[in-house]
Amino acid sequence: MASSRKPFKTTLYNFRYAFRGVGILFRDERNAWIHLTAALIVTLLGAFLGLSRTEWMIVVMVIAVVIAAEAFNSALERLCDRVSAEYHPLIGQAKDLAAGAVLITAIGAALVGLILFVPKIYACFL
Repeated sequence: MASSRKPFKTTLYNFRYAFRGVGILFRDERNAWIHLTAALIVTLLGAFLGLSRTEWMIVVMVIAVVIAAEAFNSALERLCDRVSAEYHPLIGQAKDLAAGAVLITAIGAALVGLILFVPKIYACFL
């Protein structure tokens, strides 16, 4: 019986699709750049304020979730546009739900940022 396992080189080569997707996201989606800019600002602020290892893990995870949500939203929008060029209420709702998911993750990220950064910024002024 032949093994169904792919050689490591083939598996590694398949990552090209994922990297291409990330490239498409940041090349074509303005909102992804907004999220990336916010992530850069948060990273610089975190370095300045001296976040702990645990705080960094939280920040990295929140950034990843928001950018992944933006990628899912963009993928769904493109798929919906391919399926139907005409307006359909269910496609409109699907797009709105995906955009809402990005908004929810961004609001959650902002709340995490407030919880982590406000006390540290406040302590700088004491």
